[in-house]
Amino acid sequence: MNIRTRDFIHTEDDLFFATTNYIHPKDRVLAFLRYVPDESGDRVKNGVRYSKLSSNEAYSYLRENHPEYLYYCDTTNIEMTGVPVDKIKNVIKPEERLKEIRGNKENNSNKKNNILYEKLIDLSNFFHYIGGIPYEKLGISGSILPNLEKKSTSDIDFVVYGLNNHRIAIETFKAYKNKEVVVASETMRLNSIDDSFWSRLYEKRIKDSSLTREEFSFYESRKNNRGVISGTLFDILLTRDWNEIHGNWGDVKYEKVGEGTIEATIKNSIFAFDNPAVYEIDDLKILKGEKTNISEIASFTHTYSGQAFDGERIIAQGKIEKVIKSNKDPYYRLVVGTTRESMNEFIKLKSN
Repeated sequence: MNIRTRDFIHTEDDLFFATTNYIHPKDRVLAFLRYVPDESGDRVKNGVRYSKLSSNEAYSYLRENHPEYLYYCDTTNIEMTGVPVDKIKNVIKPEERLKEIRGNKENNSNKKNNILYEKLIDLSNFFHYIGGIPYEKLGISGSILPNLEKKSTSDIDFVVYGLNNHRIAIETFKAYKNKEVVVASETMRLNSIDDSFWSRLYEKRIKDSSLTREEFSFYESRKNNRGVISGTLFDILLTRDWNEIHGNWGDVKYEKVGEGTIEATIKNSIFAFDNPAVYEIDDLKILKGEKTNISEIASFTHTYSGQAFDGERIIAQGKIEKVIKSNKDPYYRLVVGTTRESMNEFIKLKSN
């Protein structure tokens, strides 16, 4: 099934789901409910109002209205949300949506007063002309993808396809942020995040005391995957290219072990901006929980993607899982972000 992370699914029940995986069961697509019809909603599409849901709201809404989207997954051994294949109305793809927006601009049918789209087009030009990334390897996810954005307050969830292209995008932004640059005969400036945004971002992402505001801003600043264009926040998100996606559903199974806190050194962070973000680790020390030989950390929340780099010593807290792969020896991993809010789960530098 050609559906990958950051695609959106519009269902026959007029629900919008964001896909959360590259590999899916035969009968459903793993995805999380984001937008639902709501007469009092603050977003409008084709005359219908919609609301955006939090993690807890999404599960509650489905249990009450559409329990068929919830199922117990025998691979992960937890309840998950998944869109049954026969419920899919259409799949909305980031690369196609960006192409549509760019095409509308070129055909003069994209109204000049849609400032958010103008900023998106400027971003795509920046990474194409300055970073050398082909337009077909760029896309837009988040609220803009299903056309449910709020033009005055929505962020830009910019997608880059391919591990190497994403690395180039991060490095290009790092090199040119806070500087004026001429792109396609226009002068633009991409800025790092300043104090005016930190409180909003912190309140949006952190729901407990796992990270202080100062810690959060420290980590986010050094990732270089988030910035500001003309007053609008943007993220540089990674989605693997098709030739980087391997395996079949059911090849890997997960068993719960318990909760744990560890100290370790980051061995390989090449997938640190993926979904999930994955960090290979060594020099492990178990601080709390089962004395298992944990060899990687997986984070399912955007907060802890790109959190640590190769060679850094970290402290992490989350859920321990046993990973069972076909024809391979089992191993253990620490999962951070078992919910979007990642309550009492974190990755931090030991020295910080």
